[in-house]
Amino acid sequence: MVNLTIDNQPVSVKEGTAIIEAAASVGIHIPRLCYWKDLNEIAACRVCVVEIEGKEQLVTACNNYVEEGMVVYTNSPRARQGRRLNVQLILSQHDCKCATCVRSGDCSLQKLSNDLNIQDNCFEERLEHQEWDRTFPLIRDSQKCIKCMRCVQVCDKIQGLNIWDLEGTGARTTIHVSGGRTIREADCSLCGQCVTHCPTGALRERDDTEKLWRALADPTKTVVVQVAPAVRAAWGEGLGLTREEATIGKIFDALKKMGADYVFDTVFSADLTIMEEANELLQRMASGNLNGKPMFTSCCPGWVRFVKAEFPEFVPQLSTAKSPMQMFGSVMKSYFAQTIGKRAEDIFSVAVMPCMAKKGEAWMELYYEEYAGHDTD
Repeated sequence: MVNLTIDNQPVSVKEGTAIIEAAASVGIHIPRLCYWKDLNEIAACRVCVVEIEGKEQLVTACNNYVEEGMVVYTNSPRARQGRRLNVQLILSQHDCKCATCVRSGDCSLQKLSNDLNIQDNCFEERLEHQEWDRTFPLIRDSQKCIKCMRCVQVCDKIQGLNIWDLEGTGARTTIHVSGGRTIREADCSLCGQCVTHCPTGALRERDDTEKLWRALADPTKTVVVQVAPAVRAAWGEGLGLTREEATIGKIFDALKKMGADYVFDTVFSADLTIMEEANELLQRMASGNLNGKPMFTSCCPGWVRFVKAEFPEFVPQLSTAKSPMQMFGSVMKSYFAQTIGKRAEDIFSVAVMPCMAKKGEAWMELYYEEYAGHDTD
């Protein structure tokens, strides 16, 4: 064990422990933006600087390690000033229009700036601008990127897809799609991990809310909504509601009050999927089509995109059945439309889903040509 002192508190941790983790072990939080344990420990943001007794320069706590007898100050005047200066430099290359940012109120950079009481910036603003396809489900705003590298690391080390990479040198260094590709050309599975790990609003999903409002206001459209089981189970967490308070009935009631004509639970089409895939499995086994190999579900669009890009030899093993979301849309625009005396084009099918890949499933390439058209609007 290594013994040291952090902010006048004695600390004993294992050898090889980073200072930032040693501080956390005694309840001392060192601010950070880029750091993610075991994933991104590269001190790119320089926000976690601390003062070490006997050292002339401040050091980053995320990639410097404890030493016997070390005395660390995480909140000394020098450390606070260095941290404040580094955040101001980051802000000089960041679009600070927080009022129109989807991450406002849930942004690590915004919180850190508030904590450091940064109200003015002495540095000139220089924003980077990259063109981006705003119709793609995944949106990147280069003006909000702080080059923390989290997106690169999570895509490389965990997902193994290598979608993002550094390009440029010096002050022009930036993050972009790897290999000089556009995001549509890349093999992105739309898993959303880069969005989850981004500390700012630089990465987000395409927002389709206004499409729904327009459909609700259109008297020629019959709006049919489905709510996914995952949404039904967890929607209250973000609002601080208990499980008893966050009922599926409240979602349905809210949607009906907004103007939706019909609201369903996706478990209906999940049952359809079970029957379709089970029937297909039996048929393919009986015909010898599988040749002793398994049949993979096609329920998850992220999984299907991943298989098609990374393991195309397994594509013949995929079920030809649509996902529950797409089956629902198909049934709504055929059988249900006929039942209520409407044309398919009069039905506006809405899916409340927990997954960005569902946007890709509804609006980008479809699995099989015979499924041409949009089951989900």
